[in-house]
Amino acid sequence: MLTDSHCHLASHKFSAEDLPALLQRAREAGVRQVITLATNLGDIPRNLTLAERFPEVFACVGIHPCDVQDTPDDYLPALRNFAGHPMVAAIGETGLDYYHPAPPGWTEEDYHQRQRDFLQQHFELAGELKLNIVIHTRDRKGDASFTDALALYQPFASRLKAVFHCFPGPFPQADRVLKLGGLVSFTGIATFKNAAEVLDAARQTPVGRLMVETDSPYLAPVPHRGQRCEPAHVLHTAQCISEARSESLEEFSAHTENTVRRFFRMEK
Repeated sequence: MLTDSHCHLASHKFSAEDLPALLQRAREAGVRQVITLATNLGDIPRNLTLAERFPEVFACVGIHPCDVQDTPDDYLPALRNFAGHPMVAAIGETGLDYYHPAPPGWTEEDYHQRQRDFLQQHFELAGELKLNIVIHTRDRKGDASFTDALALYQPFASRLKAVFHCFPGPFPQADRVLKLGGLVSFTGIATFKNAAEVLDAARQTPVGRLMVETDSPYLAPVPHRGQRCEPAHVLHTAQCISEARSESLEEFSAHTENTVRRFFRMEK
């Protein structure tokens, strides 16, 4: 049994009519739980409704770094209120994105500073509510967003855990997260032929410190690369990584499920 530890069921690429069949395909693939993540205040209610409707679905609430410019300065009380919902498993998706250009009317520095401010506030909220946090980082080149996110995480590392989701780099970079007590999560990128260093990072990450995800509807693994991704596809990523780790799928599933249960709140 597996969990898709990061997907976006409220995406416009999934219609409401799609979801029952999509989750049935996930069950048939051995996916027992699905974590759906909000990216802005507007899509939090739909994610929570899905968690209420489907027993295998949990939600996370947060503001994605690419949505900070459209989020009001006084967003935190609303986010805190949503985070108190019993189906909320963690804070996120939040983080830093230095890949996409600043929106019109913003300088790069102002845009990135707002992202850093929001990430700091998300860490503070997670610490207040005793929840863990799901982090996005992305750079055009180099690792500035990753390094900045780690610096913001460090003061909170003794109080909560952060998972750096959709991990795209080599093991030495993952080890920087692990040394702070954090986790890394791997998508279908690990199955791509041109991403050998990502698969090697998954191979070297210790038991208890890694999870698998789809980030669907994005990043479908081989053999579905280029298609719309969905939670059932996490099986392909798990099979690829377990083989690289010389573990059976059952062994890999057992320890990643234990990690999921510890990181997220699974008392539904």
